[in-house]
Order: sequence, then structure tokens, then C-alpha cells
Amino acid sequence: MKKSFVALLLLAIVAAGQERSLPIQRISTQGLPGTVTLTLAEYNRLLDLAARKPKPPDAPPLPFILSRAAFNLRVTDERVSGALNIDGSVLQKGPTLVPLTAGLTILEAEQQQKPVPLVQEGTRQSAVIIGPGAYAISLNVASALTVDAGRASFMLPVPSAASSTLILDIPGNHADVRVEPGLVTSRASSNGHTIIEATLDPGKSARVWWTTREVTAPVAQRDARFLSDIKALISVGDSELRVAALCDIRVVQGEPSELRVPLPAGFEVTEVSGSTLDSSETETGHLILKVREPSRRAHQFLIAIERPSQENKLDAPFLTFTGAQGETGEVLVEGVGTMELTATEAGGLRRIDVREAGPVSRSLSRFPLQAAFRYHRRPGDSPKLMLEWNQFPDGAVLSAIAERETITTLLNVEGKSLTEVTLRVRNHAQPFVKVELPQGASLLSAEVEGEKVKPVQGADGSRVPLLRAGFRPSGAYTVSFVYLSSGAPFAKKGSYELSVPKLDMPVSLVTWEVFLPDRLEVKQFGGNALSASLFPARAQDALASGGEPGDTEDQNIWAQSDIDIGSLASGQIGGIIADQSGAIIPRAVVTVVNTQTGLEQKTTSDEEGRWIVSDVRSGPVRVKVDSQGFKSFQQEMDFEASRPARLGVTLEVGSVSETVIVTASGRGDMDRESRKLEDQARKALEARANMPSQNVFGLQRKVAGILPVQVDVPRAGKSYRFVRPLVLEEETRVSFQYRSR
Repeated sequence: MKKSFVALLLLAIVAAGQERSLPIQRISTQGLPGTVTLTLAEYNRLLDLAARKPKPPDAPPLPFILSRAAFNLRVTDERVSGALNIDGSVLQKGPTLVPLTAGLTILEAEQQQKPVPLVQEGTRQSAVIIGPGAYAISLNVASALTVDAGRASFMLPVPSAASSTLILDIPGNHADVRVEPGLVTSRASSNGHTIIEATLDPGKSARVWWTTREVTAPVAQRDARFLSDIKALISVGDSELRVAALCDIRVVQGEPSELRVPLPAGFEVTEVSGSTLDSSETETGHLILKVREPSRRAHQFLIAIERPSQENKLDAPFLTFTGAQGETGEVLVEGVGTMELTATEAGGLRRIDVREAGPVSRSLSRFPLQAAFRYHRRPGDSPKLMLEWNQFPDGAVLSAIAERETITTLLNVEGKSLTEVTLRVRNHAQPFVKVELPQGASLLSAEVEGEKVKPVQGADGSRVPLLRAGFRPSGAYTVSFVYLSSGAPFAKKGSYELSVPKLDMPVSLVTWEVFLPDRLEVKQFGGNALSASLFPARAQDALASGGEPGDTEDQNIWAQSDIDIGSLASGQIGGIIADQSGAIIPRAVVTVVNTQTGLEQKTTSDEEGRWIVSDVRSGPVRVKVDSQGFKSFQQEMDFEASRPARLGVTLEVGSVSETVIVTASGRGDMDRESRKLEDQARKALEARANMPSQNVFGLQRKVAGILPVQVDVPRAGKSYRFVRPLVLEEETRVSFQYRSR
């Protein structure tokens, strides 16, 4: 290949020389072995490529990086010394200056146990590292310690590494060691030394300080004297006995470095904690608490002990501190589960009501409190408490409950009824609900949260699934089913009774809508459900709207109005307010003004359009009624306080700025007008109450091809609604008298 290229090059040179002096001739190299033919343009391109200089590699963005800096220092005399280990990487070739630290005296620098050359750059020292590659430098550093009155400190310059840590060994038991800025992650004291570990902020100088004491001549140690207050909770269970005690220690003399608590026989310690607790250990039947700061005058500990228990009576254990000069406390007893507990006290123990126990003691309890005691232990006192209990087995847990049961029944003249039952269920573990259908009824379909499920027929009744595959609800959800019943045809007149299935789970509220054809006139409702006509107008409107009464924000819709305009007293003016269609107008503003004295009284109509103003004086009176979306109404009259006035007001639709002024008529005419308006409002309310809800229309649509049955349901008629609260495994019945037209 090289020979061919040389030959080609010679031919090109000869051709170039001949081109200048001779006419252009084509030299053919066809057939010559080992030759390659190139065009002149390709040849020139190869020459240009050969003449180009190679592109140098990109330089790294940083000459070096510092990945970790770890201080391991020790305080001795009046200085701080130890090791500083710095890890990193050099990214460029050749020697590179890597800054180490400033403000510390570097006694020795090594890398892989070999000396590292250092360069002084102002106050900072740098190491010369040959790269590229990783490096690990170990420095032996030292710094002066500043000792002020009651405090020692030093400054620690932290390299700009990705992570910086500190391990510091300080002689003495120093609980309060601060690193600013930085975070102390652990603190331990042993053998007269305090060792802390901290995380430092890279690139910032950290100030490390702690409190110190002046060394004084040794003095005779005084005996420790302290008082204790113990608030104990005794938990009695069927298999174990547990005691949790919150212990407050108040030191009155000396500096106790440890406290001892005798352990009751058979008990073992499960938990010990406290803000001033250094460590705890169990030795020869005693719990030994070692105090971190003996000079503190107050300590608090939480101690928990327990033991297995198979008997039903025992002497309650009491925790006490050895050497306490005085001891007070509270003892609470709680029962785990259902039990009958008897507590007999003795030895200075005083029974109190559980409501008298302090909030700190009660906060320890998790179950109902059975008894409470207080005591003040004096020399020679030994509080005793005998506990005896009888544990009862736990009852069955309610696994499912229906918050609401909404029932819709379509009844035709042949006596056949189609009923849809919709349940709003909260279910924990119950897979089915048992449904006892009326005699001769058949279950057609069932759904769980909008998806069809298959009912199950059992020997003792039908069962509707409450769950389906892949559906595990955490809150309330909907379960519905539809069934068909065949009853006796309606005659010219008579009585009729309907019933809905009994469920094997409790139902908080049942609402039942029965839709009857127009040809039936019904009255005299009976059964164990309440007719909606017995409730206030707002409750009837909520039921007629097809919504759930439990969903309404204003629960006062079930409360009867306190206004009775049929029995007005002296000095009262009242009445009812409606629109031109007879519908009542709630929350209208009524203003009664005595035009002679200027006294003005205001009130608002209730949810049934009624209003009353009391203590109206005799004389000329102006009654003004205002409501949003209606013209203002105004009527003047001569009022006698001994004869109450009853006023019926009809508002016209229009702007509030328009006013309708009515001339006062006789007292009898006003009463008749009011009674006429009340009768119209009652009939309008009955008409609205008998209008079918969306539940009826939805069930009518299901008949058209969705349900697997052909049944003639009424398309026009009236709805009658019933309510029943808290149904527990019993059927709901409704009866009525009817007449066919």
C-alpha cells in the first residue's frame, strides 16, 4: 500500500510539472498493480486534512476538587491539636496548588506516608499535588485555646469541601458544647471526657465553645437531700400489668450524681428517659439513674416497668427513690378492655375522683380510668393498694354500617311494585349484607359503587355483595339493589300496606319515596315510618329535591318553627309572606313603624314565611316588607294594641326600588286575606312535596331495557315520602287508605 501511494505521489508531481510546460495529457494508471486512482479535488482535500493541526483536549472546568474534610481534635492544657484529613481529586496534568486551611498551625503534612510540599499563600497554606488523580492528605494541626471567665473556645477554619465533620475530645463532663455554625450530631461522656461529633458548614469558620469551671480547693462533699413527686399510672390488662411513672426530683442540698429506685419483685424495666439522664442500669433489684448534670436543682424522669399477669388480684407496686426526704404523688388505675375493678387503699393513700387528677397524670392514660388516689409519704408510712378485677370478653366489633338508606318504590294499579334501595355504607370487613325480601319478591340486580355485582341466594335469604374484586374502600361508598314485588290489585277503595327489606346491619337514617299513579287518592298514613308532611317546610323541600337530608349544612331544617300566627297576643302584629304563585318567601325583612312616635321595629320571616312583631303600641302603623327580587310592599293601618293584627302579604316580582302600596282594609278582611294566603301556601307546599324526585325518573329509565324484567310502572302520579331514623335489623312498613278514581 505504501509503494502504491509513493507511486501515485510521483505521478502527481510529474503531472504538475508537465502541466506548466506541456499540453495536458491524461496518464492512465489502469492495469498497474497496487495503484489507487483519486481525483484532483479528493487529493487536495487529503492534503488540507494532513496540514491541519490536531485539536487540543478540553481543559477541566476546575483544577481540583475537595470532597471531604475530617477533623479529629483533642483539647489539652491551653491548646487544641489533632489531625485533619482532606480527600479530593486533581483534574489537570502536572503540579497543582491545592489550598488546605488558614488559621491553623500545620505541624506535619503527609500523603501516603510521604511528606507533601507546602506553599504559603498569605494566611493560607497550599499543598503541591501532581495530577491528574485522587489524593488523600493527612495534616497534623494545632491551634490556641481562648479561656474566658467560665468559658473556653477556639476558632476552626473549615475547608471548602463537599462535607466537613468534627470529632472533639474535651476533658471533663461538659453537657453544653456548642458549634456555631454547625450541628452537633452526638455527645457522650466517659472516663472524665466529653466526646462530641458535629457536622460543619464548608468554607466557613466555626466557633467551638463550652462552659468551664474554675479549679478551686476541694471542699467536703455535703450529703445530698432531695424531695420526690411521683405520678404513676397502673394499667391492668388480661395478660400483663404495666406501671408508667413520671418522677420529679427537687434537690435541696448537695449534688447527687446518681439516684436509686428499688424495683418491685417480678417487674422489669422497659423504658427510662429524662433530659438530665446520662445512663441507667439495673443492679441487684435496683434501678440506678446516673445524672448528667449533678449541679441542677431539678430533674425529671419517665420510668416504665411491667410484668406478666395471669391472676385477677394483686398488690399494686409503688415506685420510690432511696434517700428521699419527702415524697408525694398520685396513682391512677386504668383497665384495658372491659372489666370490673375493685381498689382497696391503705397506709396513707387517699381516694379522689378521677376528674380531680392532674392533667399530667391523665395524659399518661390510654383507657378509661377506674380509680385515682393521692398520697404524702411520711416516715413510717407505707401506701398500699389492693387491686381485684374481673375481665369480661370483648363484644363483637361492628364491621359495617349504613349511614343512609334511600328507598324509591314505583307502585302500579295492579299492585306490582318496583323498588330500588341505595345504601351509603361504611364497611371494614363485611363481604355481604343479608336482605330479607317481602313475601313473593325477587331480586333483579345489584351494584357496588356503580359497577354490577351478582347477588347470592341463600337458604335463609338473599345476600347482596358489599365488596367486589379489586375494590377496597377507605371511606363511605354506595351499594344499591333493585327488587320486584307482586301484590294484590287496587280495588275501588280500601287499605294497602308496603314494606321494605330487613337488613342485617344498622341504618342511621331511612328515607322512603313511594310513587303512586294519578288515579289513586291516598290518606291516613300509618306504619312505623313518619310521613314527611309532619316535618317543617324546609325539611319537606330537602326530601322532595331528591338529596339526602343528612347532607344539608343547616341541620335546623328539622326543627319546628316557634312562630304561631294563629294565636297572636295583645300588642302583636304577624302574618305570612308569599309570592303570586302561593310559594312562601323566607328571610324577608319586615319593618313596623309607628308613624306617630317614629318607633321602628324589624324582624325577618322564618323558613315558612311567617313573622311576628311584639310590643307594638296603639296608633297609626306602617308595615313594610322587603325581599330580594321582589317589589317592596307597604301598608298603613290604625292599630289597637288590645286587638292583634294578622296580615297576609303577597309580593310581586320586580325591583326592590319599586313599591306596592296597599290601602288598609277592615280587620276582618285582613284576617281572611291572611288565612287565604296561608291556605294557598299550604297547597303549594303539598304540591311541591308530591312532585317526584330524580330517583323516580332514574328508576323509570332503568325499566326501559336495563333491568332484566318487563313491568308496567306508572309514568305520571304523585310521590309520598317517609322518614325513619336508626333502624336495627327490622323491616320498615307504611300503610294508607286509598280511593280509585
